[in-house]
Amino acid sequence: MPSSRLRFGAFVAPFHPVDENPMLWIERDLELAEWLDRLGYDEFWMGEHHSGGYEINASPEVFIAAASQRTRTIKFGTGVSSVPYHHPLMLADRMRQLDYLTRGRTMFGIGPGSLPSDAHMQGIPTSSVRDRLDASIEPLVRLLRGETVTTRNEWFTLQEARLQLLPYDEQGMEIAVASMVSPTGARAAGQWGLSMLSIGATSAGAFNGLGSNWAIAEQMAQDHGQRVDRSRWRLAGPVHVAETREKARENMRYGLAKWVDYFASVAALPFSPAPGLDPVDAMIDTGFAVIGTPDDCIAQIARLQEQSGGFGCFLQIHVPWADWAETKRSYELIARHVMPKVNGLNVNRHASEHCLRNNNALFRGELQSAQNARVAQHAAQKGEANLNPDILAMLKEKAQ
Repeated sequence: MPSSRLRFGAFVAPFHPVDENPMLWIERDLELAEWLDRLGYDEFWMGEHHSGGYEINASPEVFIAAASQRTRTIKFGTGVSSVPYHHPLMLADRMRQLDYLTRGRTMFGIGPGSLPSDAHMQGIPTSSVRDRLDASIEPLVRLLRGETVTTRNEWFTLQEARLQLLPYDEQGMEIAVASMVSPTGARAAGQWGLSMLSIGATSAGAFNGLGSNWAIAEQMAQDHGQRVDRSRWRLAGPVHVAETREKARENMRYGLAKWVDYFASVAALPFSPAPGLDPVDAMIDTGFAVIGTPDDCIAQIARLQEQSGGFGCFLQIHVPWADWAETKRSYELIARHVMPKVNGLNVNRHASEHCLRNNNALFRGELQSAQNARVAQHAAQKGEANLNPDILAMLKEKAQ
């Protein structure tokens, strides 16, 4: 594959309605990882949340450990680890263990934590979570590189701290910092030469800021002697596709209303459509979500490429809008139709087909001539009496 191939993955919060069996939803998350692995997806990112009742995954590390044993090639990322809630040494050590459990298939996504209620329960002011993230990045990076770290601040101390295990492979674990509307993530990515994970890249504010956020990352990288790579930039947005736009919209009846209500009334996040508008129309019209066909998804990716200037991986924000069968079908349609179209995987196949199509008469004639020559040779050697009557009649017809 060329190095410019766009990777595909899922960003899973996860979102689970509060009126259903949580054990079955957790099992379904594991099934989703298996399904995407079979379909050839590249990445699966699992989030961390502790409140709200809807996003019920408290430890992405525990989930990844389980899912990695059911899969073969797909890579797993913490999407994201809420750094202000964890001592850096403990978090880094768990990630290193995952590095070995998955044999190098783990990526480390970091961020400040998205739900203010998570911080509230721990007595952490929401105003301080980004400061805690900033203070943690350097020791996390150094620990995961195998260095010994001594540092102290108002909320953690490291005394000659080091991990017992070196990175699983020479490349080391990829670290990606979350970025939304504010420049916090872009600045951190540039300062430390990290990957960037643009969550909700299709929301109006984040979409409009894609180019400027990357420019901030590049400038910070230049100022600190680092390098940022567009191929390690991931953009995330919601997607559900079906064979037709009408079917995709019909599929929304299953779970869209619950999802909208969660964002409008429970989570303090800026993803819900304005009240009074049809949520499907609103999300399509603003470009926030793809609810349509594989061609609509291809158009969304092209739109993001143009706005951003280029990125390396498109992550579908996994949403429980459709039932399980149609959700799996959506991912399958993207694997079958979107991935090959975006990455030009069938260029040589089309060229081969067109060559044979354009020269069909020539090749058919050559094949028939070769077959006739063999039959004639056999007749000359064994005599006409030994030939099938139909073949003999064909030969005489050709001779006339």
